[in-house]
Amino acid sequence: MSSVIEVSVGGLAFDEKTKSHVVILRETNGNRVLPIWIGPAEASAIAMEIAGKKFQRPLTHDLMATIVKGLKAKVSKIIISDLRDNTFYANIVLEREKDNEIVNVDARPSDSIALALRTQSPIYLSETLLEGTKDISLFKKEEKEKTEDERAEELRKFLEDLDPEDFGKFTP
Repeated sequence: MSSVIEVSVGGLAFDEKTKSHVVILRETNGNRVLPIWIGPAEASAIAMEIAGKKFQRPLTHDLMATIVKGLKAKVSKIIISDLRDNTFYANIVLEREKDNEIVNVDARPSDSIALALRTQSPIYLSETLLEGTKDISLFKKEEKEKTEDERAEELRKFLEDLDPEDFGKFTP
């Protein structure tokens, strides 16, 4: 496997061209971004966690986090590792507390991201997935503060110029 780069969720958007939700991953120590087209349920799960919204009863990703904890394990990291046939692949890396056993679980990136946000686990991308991606000023840390409307407009323009086929698309 190639080296990995830590990323964070830079935002969520809706791509009008494909009528799909997009999660934007931004490298932690840089300005490159990678959009991943995801389903509406996963977009909602990610958005709810970013907003800090909790429900009285656990939703699917909350349940996953509770099960992992109940099994005396932890999500040590998420790795989005590959893009094949317009589909991204990810692994949830679990570590069992008792014997430090590592378990890799194949998962969709969108579910992995939702779980990582709930468990405060780091998210990594294979460096090959970021090769050739654009630096986008909207995600630069040192940039002066922009209004929410300015950032939304910049993101809209960025997404309009993207071709989903270049990055892969969620396929149920």
